[in-house]
Amino acid sequence: QVQLVESGGGLVQAGGSLRLSCAASGRTFRTYAMGWFRQAPGKEREFVAASRRSTYYADSVKGRFTISRDNAKDTVYLQMNSLKPEDTAVYYCAASTAQMWPASSSRSYDYWGQGTQVTVSS
Repeated sequence: QVQLVESGGGLVQAGGSLRLSCAASGRTFRTYAMGWFRQAPGKEREFVAASRRSTYYADSVKGRFTISRDNAKDTVYLQMNSLKPEDTAVYYCAASTAQMWPASSSRSYDYWGQGTQVTVSS
């Protein structure tokens, strides 16, 4: 069983930055693909970024967001720069034990955090 706890969400003006963190329990963190997803009101959950031995991004965030991980701390991060109002959503951290890559489908993920709200004002 893996538990994921996100932090770092908040309110920021357009053009600003936020860094989300996701702390994971479990002794095999380094073997998981870790992903970030987001869900805006009235919309489906969508893929943002994923990390295993490499990284993969949704086109909508490429060049603005960076996913990174610290395996010694069992933590994955999402650095979000040049934020736009359309980035407003609840952001979820997820862990996948599957070996497929890139892991951009929510169906690939076995464990989910509770989510953290990101609001970007115009």
